[in-house]
Amino acid sequence: MSLRKAVDPYELRNAVAEVMPWLEGGPRPDRKVLAAAVRLSLRSLELTAPGHSVEVRVAPFAAVQCVPGPRHTRGTPPNVVETDPRTWLELVVGRVGWDEALEDGRIDASGTRADVSPWLPLLRFAP
Repeated sequence: MSLRKAVDPYELRNAVAEVMPWLEGGPRPDRKVLAAAVRLSLRSLELTAPGHSVEVRVAPFAAVQCVPGPRHTRGTPPNVVETDPRTWLELVVGRVGWDEALEDGRIDASGTRADVSPWLPLLRFAP
């Protein structure tokens, strides 16, 4: 049995829906609203791709370990994905693709397993 707390899909959808205007060019949301969307979506990724071989970091809000494979326990993980909140949320809703964000330098992915694209997007919103 998993010790990770389940993510309520309605709570996730509502949290991400609150930041959608920002992703479409509107004003930046309140820090609390942005943090909720990032944290819930990262936790959802953690549950969707359980494991400990990749650490996904979205500073300054959260980091999770996910993806099946060798477990990392000490020091800097060998497989790390780092990005900013906007890029992460654009990946979450499919507004930007993994390869595009990687090529643009919006994602820093190091390690042979540092690819979470098979689990993205987590949500879809109608245009």
